[in-house]
Amino acid sequence: MKYVNLGPTGTKVSRIAFGCSSYGSTDWMPWALPESEALPFYKKALDLGINFFDNADSYSTGLAETIHGNAFEALGVRRDEVVIATKVYGAMGKDVNQRGLSRKHIRHAVEDSLRRLKTDYIDLYQIHRLDTTTPPEEILEALHDLIKAGKVLHIGASSMYAWQFAKLQHLAEVHGFTKFVTMQNRYNLLYREEEREMIPLCIDQGVGVIPYSPLARGLLTGSRRRGTERSKVVKDFARPEDEAVIDRVLEVAQARGVPAAQIGLAWLLTRPGLTAPIVGATKPHHLEDAVAAVDLVLTDEEIGLLEAPYKAQPPQFGRETVASHNIAANAAFAAAQGAEAGI
Repeated sequence: MKYVNLGPTGTKVSRIAFGCSSYGSTDWMPWALPESEALPFYKKALDLGINFFDNADSYSTGLAETIHGNAFEALGVRRDEVVIATKVYGAMGKDVNQRGLSRKHIRHAVEDSLRRLKTDYIDLYQIHRLDTTTPPEEILEALHDLIKAGKVLHIGASSMYAWQFAKLQHLAEVHGFTKFVTMQNRYNLLYREEEREMIPLCIDQGVGVIPYSPLARGLLTGSRRRGTERSKVVKDFARPEDEAVIDRVLEVAQARGVPAAQIGLAWLLTRPGLTAPIVGATKPHHLEDAVAAVDLVLTDEEIGLLEAPYKAQPPQFGRETVASHNIAANAAFAAAQGAEAGI
């Protein structure tokens, strides 16, 4: 395994981040594994040198964090040897104050996450989406207070418009609040719209990029070709143009003699500004392929071949922000957008 700095911080993280959304309740995701089956994946990740674990309070409405905390306890994991990331924003109950990024909700959410994760601090606390109903200064001050209290070491953000992220960073600087050190956004060979503004902004500001859905919910493995039964559950990447990209991934993979997943991840790891893609796993080879991709060096010719068929598309995170404001829609949002096994 190789390790890099977490954005502009001195914290070292593995080039592959372990996505924890794969474990929890099937009411959250139909493919989610129960706690009894999660432990071997946590152990395998650690054995492979992965030290960066990404969670969220809204994954299975807290159950994923509970499984995470129990797994680390059962494995006797040393807290100083792992980097734990989690998120706040999604609906955690029916009450209007059990969601969003108000000072009140953040205060309760972080305490609940700490309890479920069985830790006294969180390395990277991320806003899962931007709450536009709460003043940005309130959000920033609430997060800053968590750092001053020692409950959080660093803060990160997730999908939003680049101008919104730039505004948050500017306000943090103006008011003396802690700035965000990471951006978690959707980024893969089938969705490259973040290359327009967000990623250049992150590179300019020294913010680390930790993309989710690096294999487009399994599409870049070639397991869900257009028109098949398995393709029907994936609505985000149903464009005919995407098939040409997938064909190129399979072509390069066949020539290399490696699984397509390794090619998709190896391409992502070449991208400037990228810290670590977040990979979910429900089968052992998902983690093995991800780690193998770290040492797979693509040629310029292969990179050009993979990138050439891509066609621009509208940004897709807008509807995620709206959908996750209430608990019923949060489940639908999760089913459509959540990290799938092996992504």
